[in-house]
Amino acid sequence: MAKDSSFDVVSQVDMQEVDNAYQQAAREISQRYDLKDSGATIDLSKGDKLVTVNAPADFVARQIIDLFSSKLIKRGIELAAVSWDAPQAASGGTVRVLGHIVEGIDQPTAKKINKDIKDAKLKVKVTIESDKLRVTSASKDALQQVIAMLRERDYGQPLQFTNYR
Repeated sequence: MAKDSSFDVVSQVDMQEVDNAYQQAAREISQRYDLKDSGATIDLSKGDKLVTVNAPADFVARQIIDLFSSKLIKRGIELAAVSWDAPQAASGGTVRVLGHIVEGIDQPTAKKINKDIKDAKLKVKVTIESDKLRVTSASKDALQQVIAMLRERDYGQPLQFTNYR
């Protein structure tokens, strides 16, 4: 019997690129005439994978989020990698918006991906391994079809396909 081929479905974010985008956005906030003296700030907590935007108004917070998003895009990070909460009122009449960097595939999403692959009726075997999925098959064509199918669908986070062998 021929050796089975496989690949992993993962969701990873390069935190160094996120940090670079954060540094660029913070520098631009301190230099842009419309944001310079507004009291708006952006903070990144690498350990918690959390982006915090503080602004005097919701409109300014949205501007900063758009600015940060454009820096992420230039650095090759998909916007689905950051999940933004609704704006919250903070002290002094300001607004705070939290952005969570999504990394790893959680169990409900993994089960949904697994179900979608099984519904495609391809001869593949899917194994859920903590925060990733391993797809195995004797046919490389079936694996290619799975990759193409997963790229077409939206699971609310970016997916990468690694360890293709």
